[in-house]
Amino acid sequence: MLILAADTSGKHGSIALSRCGPDVCIPFEVVPLDGGTFSAELVPKVAALLAKHGLGKRDIAGFAVVSGPGSFTGLRVGLAAMKALAEVFAKPIAAVSLLEAMAVSGRSQGKVIAALDAGRGDIYAGQYCVNSSEAHLESERLLTRSELIRLAVGCIVLTADHALAEEARGAALQVEEIELPRADTIASLGWKKILTGRTVLPGELDANYIRRSSEIFSKSGS
Repeated sequence: MLILAADTSGKHGSIALSRCGPDVCIPFEVVPLDGGTFSAELVPKVAALLAKHGLGKRDIAGFAVVSGPGSFTGLRVGLAAMKALAEVFAKPIAAVSLLEAMAVSGRSQGKVIAALDAGRGDIYAGQYCVNSSEAHLESERLLTRSELIRLAVGCIVLTADHALAEEARGAALQVEEIELPRADTIASLGWKKILTGRTVLPGELDANYIRRSSEIFSKSGS
């Protein structure tokens, strides 16, 4: 089964085409997307990726997309494009949290907190219990840095933010620094959701900003 995945949640993004079976997803290719040009890049790069491998949109069995948290504009672009493709070709689509993808991207097992800079001094924090590359959600919320430090006692903090990692280490917390996950990780998580029926109807696919709507629309440059 071919899965097309996209992440347009941050300053930079990616798309991935993966061949997925019962137990594993193997990426054909991961294509980077430049931040600020997602709306111009996404659809042409999807078309070029499929053409490169001699495939068409009808060969895709399902879609996976990052639904948040992240940039308001970036998330809208990725969700709109993938929603349209899923609707036109009547294929399943899975929404994947970037925090969930972070939680499974490290080596850590057990209770973890995936921490992502949210701007304004805030942190997007996802509490998960990770076991054998499966992440079971406990909560996702917006925290101040001091709130994160208190919450993370007894957990492992996973982050791609070196400054935040150093701050957590200074508070005697366990920390694992990771790279931000690419779209191939999103494809793998999305495929697991598709297999277990945790899909979303295209018309119901929406972003999970975590912030309150008033904060989203008042935040300039997002």
